[in-house]
Amino acid sequence: MTTSIERPPRRVPGWAKAVGALVLVLAVLFAGIRLAVLPGIKDLFGTESHDRSGPALLRAVQDMSRYDAASGSFQVVVDLEKDAKYLPDAIRGTRTLYVGAGTVDAYVDLGQVGDEDVTVDGDRTSATLRLPHARLGGPALDTDHSYAVSKQRGLLDRLGDLFSDNPNSEQAVQRLAVKHIGEAARGSGLTARAETNTTRMLQGLLKSLGFTQVRVTYGS
Repeated sequence: MTTSIERPPRRVPGWAKAVGALVLVLAVLFAGIRLAVLPGIKDLFGTESHDRSGPALLRAVQDMSRYDAASGSFQVVVDLEKDAKYLPDAIRGTRTLYVGAGTVDAYVDLGQVGDEDVTVDGDRTSATLRLPHARLGGPALDTDHSYAVSKQRGLLDRLGDLFSDNPNSEQAVQRLAVKHIGEAARGSGLTARAETNTTRMLQGLLKSLGFTQVRVTYGS
């Protein structure tokens, strides 16, 4: 009669577990590098977009009474960094260097001018106009001339891009670029230039109609 002897389960040494974990991390990292180097592999699992939108419908028409008197072109370099609190940048974190180009218009709202703001003398040779101060329009980012200089992403961020519908999104840096362009426009003297150009335009227009003296002032 044969007696079977049960052997105790074999323990895996600690160093073997560490090596196994390291191999797993390297395998994941290697897979991410291959997908980045060989875009054709990633395209096999990508999606296609089909535009089946209907025609645009005109909902309303609004008359514009503002005179766009000046336009400024701006460029800003955005350096945006996002870090994880307890993880190194190589694992979780992004840093994007982005060059944003955009424009801001300055205008005078002529629709606010009433009859009491226009004074004409009896022989119609002298006129005085009081206009509202020039204002700034919203910053417009020129995406055709804006671009990312560099992008640094941690391992987890690169893996997340593989399953994201919008990988490497630049919305955050674009919003910052628009914000900084608007701030630069407010300190550029663009509204003063707009008021000067509006004054010249109105003086030229009224003098062509026979007025010899045209005075333009600005107030609230």
